[in-house]
Amino acid sequence: MGEREEILGLSPTEFAPHLLGAHVSSYIDEQLVVIRITEVEAYAGAQDPGSHAYRGKTKRNAALFGPPGTAYIYFTYGMHHCANVVCGHNGIASAALMRAGEVIIGEEIVRARRSQPLTPKHLLLSGPARLAQGLGLTLELNGASYRKGVAQGPGDSLGLEHLATTPLPHSTGPRTGVAGIGGTEAYPYRYWLVGEPSVSKYRRAAPRKPRAERD
Repeated sequence: MGEREEILGLSPTEFAPHLLGAHVSSYIDEQLVVIRITEVEAYAGAQDPGSHAYRGKTKRNAALFGPPGTAYIYFTYGMHHCANVVCGHNGIASAALMRAGEVIIGEEIVRARRSQPLTPKHLLLSGPARLAQGLGLTLELNGASYRKGVAQGPGDSLGLEHLATTPLPHSTGPRTGVAGIGGTEAYPYRYWLVGEPSVSKYRRAAPRKPRAERD
C-alpha cells in the first residue's frame, strides 16, 4: 500500500487535516481546474449525528460507503452541490467535505462558472457550494474516483494529489451550519489552514423551532 492509500484509509478526523493543502482537480467539458484545499470538515458516518449516513445507507448517500478516494457529491437546498472525499474503509461511511480553497489553475473558468468576473480571487471558492461550482461538480460525478495526479481526459474526471504527509499548521472547531449536537463543540470536526483568506466564515445552524411552532 502506498502513502496516498494509507492516508485515504484513515478515519475522517485523522484524514481531514491531511487534505488541507492538497490539490483537487477537475477535467470537465475539456476544461481543467486545479485548486488547493484550505478548509474541510470531517463526517464520521453512523457515529456522527451530523453525517448524512447517521441513520444508515440510502440511495442518496450510497457513495459515502464506497472505497477510499470516492467522490461523494450531493445536492442541497434545491440549488447547491457540495463535494466530499470518501476515506476510511470500504463499506463504512466516512468522508471529508471540502469547504474552501484557492484556484491554482483555471481562474477564468471558475469565474465563468460562478458568473463572478469581479469577485476577489480569495472569495471565489470560499464555501462548499462555491467550491463545487467552481470545479464544475454535479451529481453526474457522484461516486466517481479521484485519480492519483491531475484530472485528465478522455471524458470528465477528478484528481487528488499532494496530500500532506504531515498535516500543515491548522485550527479546529465546530462545523458550520450543522444542526443539533453535531454542530457543537462536542464535534470539533472543522479544520482550516491558519491565516488563509479563502477560509469561509463560521456560522451556527439556525435553532430549530418546536414542531408546534413550525406547523
